Order: sequence, then C-alpha cells, then structure tokens
Amino acid sequence: MQIEEYIPNLSLDCVVFGYSERSLKVLISRNKFGKKNWELLGGYIRKTESVEKAAARVLQERTGLKKVYLEQFRVFGNENRIIGSRNKNVLKEALRKYDPRRFNKEVVDWMTDRFVCIGFYALLDINRVVLKNGEFDEYLEWRSIDAVPEMIYDHNEILETGLASLREHLDSKLIAFNLLPETFTMRDLQALYEAVYERPFAMNNFQKKMLSLGVLERLEKKYTGAQNKAPYLYRFKGR
Repeated sequence: MQIEEYIPNLSLDCVVFGYSERSLKVLISRNKFGKKNWELLGGYIRKTESVEKAAARVLQERTGLKKVYLEQFRVFGNENRIIGSRNKNVLKEALRKYDPRRFNKEVVDWMTDRFVCIGFYALLDINRVVLKNGEFDEYLEWRSIDAVPEMIYDHNEILETGLASLREHLDSKLIAFNLLPETFTMRDLQALYEAVYERPFAMNNFQKKMLSLGVLERLEKKYTGAQNKAPYLYRFKGR
C-alpha cells in the first residue's frame, strides 16, 4: 500500500443497502485480520479524487457497478473511534504477520492512527451485483439488517445512522426505485417500504399515498394465471 497516495487521517465507509426476498439487506465484509472481524465496505481517499469519487470507486471494486445511488449522511469523528478500539492492536499484529515488508511499522501506524470517517449509504439492485473481494476482504456477504453481527470500531453505529438517514430520505427524495427492478407491483413497493421501516402499512392508504405523489407510471397487468386478479405493474417516471 502506497500511503503517500492517500489523504492521511481521512477515510470513508459505505452502508450498502440491497433488497431481496422482501428483506432489506446490507453488504458487509469479513476481513482477513483477526477472528470473525466484520466491517462495512470502506477505504481511503486518494489525494487526486473527491470523496464522492472515492466512494464510487470503493463500491465499483466490490460490486462491479459503475453507477450507484450514493448519499453522504454524516461524519464520524470521535477521537477514540480507532485508536481507543480493542480492534486496533489485533489489526496491527495481523497486518505485520500478513506481509511484513509491505506493512512495515510506518504503514501499520498510519492505518491504525486516528481517522475521521465520512459515512455514505448506497442503494443498488442486488440482482445486478457481481461481488468481488477487495484486498483485505476474506469474503463479502449480504445480511438482513436485523441479523448483522457485531462489527469493528463504530461500524454498527454507522449502519444504524445510515439506516435512519435512508428512512428519512425514502419519501422526500423518492429513492426507493434504486432498490427495485425496473417494473414492480404496488405490493412489491409496499413490501419494500415495510422492510425499510420495519412496520406494516395499510394497503389502501399506502397505494393512495404513492399514487398521489405523481411519480409512478402504470403499465400493463402482471400475468399470474388467475383470472381478474392480475395486479398492475408500475415503474418510476423518468427511470
């Protein structure tokens, strides 16, 4: 790792949301260092790129997608988020054992120094993702948001804050379509909302609300094989 290429003491972490089987999921990494060390997808920021381009690069390297919806939601700057963490010494020791020449004392000290973290959340269609391990990933895994393990540093806090931000923005920014295929039924859309907010919605009220927003285009009915019960398909206007 060429640390001189990156801005010191500044990093980013991405809460990557996907949706499948009526469950909101987050993409997490089990890294190579330490026992069962889970973390969000993150990385460092090159001196030659913006923080947004850095986040897009980190995601493209892991998901294969060039264009994803990204939203910066908070900066995490607690002075002890890394240097006061119990994970710090585990990471130091593991890095030195992994490749002593590459991860010498200067590099390891740089990586485990205090870092201010910029938090992003990303929304993407799971069906379009081709997972690829990053340099420090043992493997990547989709987890339902109610089944996420304890992660390193403050990554669970970052996840919870990112989820709260997604819930705040889902209506105001009309971003749900980033988690759905191009066409969907009203029930599909309702199930997504229920997965994000973790509560049920009354069908009639939900449909009335979504149609009143004027953002949905109604298409032909979805053939199900049952007479007179086929639901209409919708897509978001302008997609």
